[in-house]
Amino acid sequence: MSFFANFNGPKAEQWRREWFGQPKRDFLAGMVVALALIPEAIAFSIIAGVDPQVGLYASFCIAVVIAFLGGRPGMISAATGAMALLMVTLVRDHGLEYLFAASLLTGILQIGMGFIKFGNLMSFVSRSVVTGFVNALAILIFMAQLPELQNVTWHVYAMTLAGLGIIYLFPLIPKIGQSIPSPLVCILVLTGLTMLVGLDIRTVGDMGELPTSIPGLHWPGVPFTFETLQIIFPYAFGLAVVGLLESMMTATIVDDLTDTGSDKNQECRGQGVANIASSLLGGMAGCAMIGQSVINVKSGGRGRLSTLTAGLLLLVMVVFMRDWVAQIPMAALVAVMIMVSIGTFDWRSIKNLQAYPLSTNIVMLSTVVVVVWTHNLALGVGVGVLLAALFFANKISHFMFVEVEKPSSAERLYTVHGQVFFNTADKLKAQFDFKEALDRVVIDVHQAHFWDISAVHALDMVVLKFIREGAEVEVVGLNQASATIVDRFGVHDKKEEIKKVLGEHSVVAGAE
Repeated sequence: MSFFANFNGPKAEQWRREWFGQPKRDFLAGMVVALALIPEAIAFSIIAGVDPQVGLYASFCIAVVIAFLGGRPGMISAATGAMALLMVTLVRDHGLEYLFAASLLTGILQIGMGFIKFGNLMSFVSRSVVTGFVNALAILIFMAQLPELQNVTWHVYAMTLAGLGIIYLFPLIPKIGQSIPSPLVCILVLTGLTMLVGLDIRTVGDMGELPTSIPGLHWPGVPFTFETLQIIFPYAFGLAVVGLLESMMTATIVDDLTDTGSDKNQECRGQGVANIASSLLGGMAGCAMIGQSVINVKSGGRGRLSTLTAGLLLLVMVVFMRDWVAQIPMAALVAVMIMVSIGTFDWRSIKNLQAYPLSTNIVMLSTVVVVVWTHNLALGVGVGVLLAALFFANKISHFMFVEVEKPSSAERLYTVHGQVFFNTADKLKAQFDFKEALDRVVIDVHQAHFWDISAVHALDMVVLKFIREGAEVEVVGLNQASATIVDRFGVHDKKEEIKKVLGEHSVVAGAE
């Protein structure tokens, strides 16, 4: 349900519920998310190899736009690690302006995907693929922190360990431990300690200039040529697919947490508009954030106001507190990102390796390996979905079999059981004995279902072979769905061809 909806009747009531159903709780939850977004937005900018202001502007813009146009109230979208990882090579090889252009194209592609119902494709992504996706994302985020821990003094390691201690121990403190995000406490404490002691370690200010004002309109400074499109399209397509995949999975998680539904295709279009706006305001492409969305829901946020509050307060704090933000030590951000990777990884999946079927484990591990090896989340998900489909098809094929009855020496009744499709078509043909001298053959398919042209072709071949051997063939028991596809593509279309070969031999083949 978008902001620009029909304000009459049920839609108006839904709009009021999504925006003002619980304004106080949504506002407070948005404040918590805004505080937690600052270190993550900066860290993701660093992963992408851009100035912190790029991620901060993107997080502000995407959160604000998606609050109005998204399909899932209460979900947080901003700059993310999954998207940042795909930008590294583009920024390194071609520069920041090409990133803005790629982000603009990403938004356009996502809007198009929304109109062609890309959100419906999530039903084909199995749980094992989702688990592999999440685990691979966690591993990549952790690996991205390793350069910050190489060739550094012991102070950096001590600060990182101290930051992890604060992150995991602070929530145990009664009352205040659950009211303030521990990553924010980690940032504040380590920043204060660095300034107090005067430690000479890298800070956010060393990485680039923080914003001094609200973002202004910025058109990507690249030549609008076919060569430019060749450069940015592969990145934009990967960003679009990965962004929507992560957004759809996040929406599904929030749906479960809140026991409410969401419009996945509207979310696709909303993400597209948000990324276009982000690129035109000097930000990078982003998507929904699993961690921040869960924080928002756990803090009481359910409506669009929580997402809007998070985006607006993020910009206010960054612009008016930039001098403090510049003092944040990189070690603190490393600790936060390690926490994110640990929290993102599905540790139960390791234990489940012993309990789950081998095929499920192969799908999950293959997704992880491909993503980590290629740093391409979309490719990993594609491989996982393909393997899951192949394993499923193979499993279903084992349940297809044919029983044979002999009413008389010259008559056979074949009863087909199970699902007949491309993977079982050859198996179906192999179940019949065409060498017997028979007068009549009845093929009973009331316990079978024919799914595709391969299945229909297999049935055709069975019928034709029996006819060539001089038998009268009758196919009985086709259900309505199977009969439709058989009538359209099956033996009926070949009657004239059969007559030319066999003369006026009687053929009875059809649906009852």
